[in-house]
Formats: sequence, structure tokens, C-alpha cells
Amino acid sequence: MMTLHDDAGQDRSAPDSPALDPLALAETLDAKLESLDLAGRLSLAAELGHAVFTTSLGIEDQVIAAAIGTHRLPVEVSTLETGRLFKETVDLIGETEERYGITIRRFVPEQDDVDAYAAQYGLNGFYDSVEARHACCHVRKLKPLAKALAGADVWITGLRRGQSGNRASTPFAEYDAERNLIKINPLADWDIETIRAHVAAEAIPVNPLHARGYPSIGCEPCTRAIKPGEPERAGRWWWENDEKRECGLHVPDNHVPESAAQPVAQAS
Repeated sequence: MMTLHDDAGQDRSAPDSPALDPLALAETLDAKLESLDLAGRLSLAAELGHAVFTTSLGIEDQVIAAAIGTHRLPVEVSTLETGRLFKETVDLIGETEERYGITIRRFVPEQDDVDAYAAQYGLNGFYDSVEARHACCHVRKLKPLAKALAGADVWITGLRRGQSGNRASTPFAEYDAERNLIKINPLADWDIETIRAHVAAEAIPVNPLHARGYPSIGCEPCTRAIKPGEPERAGRWWWENDEKRECGLHVPDNHVPESAAQPVAQAS
């Protein structure tokens, strides 16, 4: 439960206090965050309770990690090490830790889940159907994310409105009812040009794949460089036709089949 205080300093989460409406809280935060700079937005998020920032080591997330480290903010930094990441992405984890004096907690998929997925769909079965792709994301990303956010009051992300049409209305703050926490998107209004200029000015380390045509980087088998004129996320799950395709971390992306949620019998 979040420990929030009113202007008089009273703990609003105490049993005899009125319940705090998370939707109203998110709306209030959304308006307040708009007028703050990045450090201010992150500081406010940290004041709300146990804050966790999940980074994919993309250029946006590097901007946030740099701010957390530079300003020594009490925000836990975590990443989902799916087992299928690019080497460049994995190498950047340690480089970022060393540069900013932070610890990035790694959350990995359960081997039993990975084995069960491979037994049912094949190791690279995600190319064969949307169902199989969602099942892979569920095993390698969604289940580890649940562990990363266990006990969190606030989830900080690098979502931006300019990343895709599906994210065009991203607010600064929203209530994630599924996970029962406040989600803060401190870079919601930053465009890619602003991001790049900030990275250059602050000499922030970024994934070298960005310079090779990968503006959005996920797992290696599921990410390609984009072509001139394509949207930033066009290289993600490029073999699918749905323009709104997501992995389900931020936008529910079709129903994960029940068989993907439970390990299936292992092949003998």
C-alpha cells in the first residue's frame, strides 16, 4: 500500500483515514508532473512509495537511469534479462551500473517455463503464430515483470507518445489496475530529437544498435533494423501485420492462451 501524506503530514494510508482513490491520484499526478523537469518527475514518483524503474536499456531508459544515478534518487532499477537479448544490450547493463553507481536487478524467466514453451511451440515458435509469440512474451517478460514489481507502489517506465500510434496518448501518470500501482511515464512528452540531444549533451552511454538502425530494441530474434520512413517500433515482431502489436508489458496484447500460463508436459 502506498504511504501518502496530505498537506498536514497525516498518513493517508492509516486504517482510520479515508481511502485514497487511485484513479483520482493518478489524475492529480498527471497534471502536476507536466510542469516538472525530468529530475522533478522522478523525485515525485519516488516520494509516493516503493518505486521501481524497469529498463530495457533503450535510449529513453538510459536517460532515466542516468537521472536516477546522477541525482541519487531512491528508485530501484530492474531489467528483464529474457535470455534472448542482444549481446550489446546485456553489455550495456554493466556499463550503466559502473557509470552511474547503481545496481540493476536482473529478472530472468524460469527455466521450467522456457522448457515447457519449447516443448509446446518449439524454441522459435513465436514466428509461427501470434498465439505462440504472446506465449513467449508471457514466459520471458510478463512473468519476470511480475517479480520485478512485487511490492512496488510505483512503476516508472520509458514510454513516450512518439514511439508508436498505440502510445500516442501516454499520460505522465496512470493507475495500473491489473497490478494495483501507479505508473509514471516521465518522458511521455519527450520526442526522439529531444532524447538524442539530451544523450549527446550528457554523454549518456547508449546501445550501439541505435546507430545501426534499431530505434527500438527487444529480444534479438524479434527485432530488426527499420527502413527509412518507418515508425520507431516497426522493427519489433515485424512478421506480424497488427500495427498495434505489443508484448503485453504496457498494453494488453490479445489473450495469452491458458496453456502458456501453465507449464505443459515435458517432451520425453
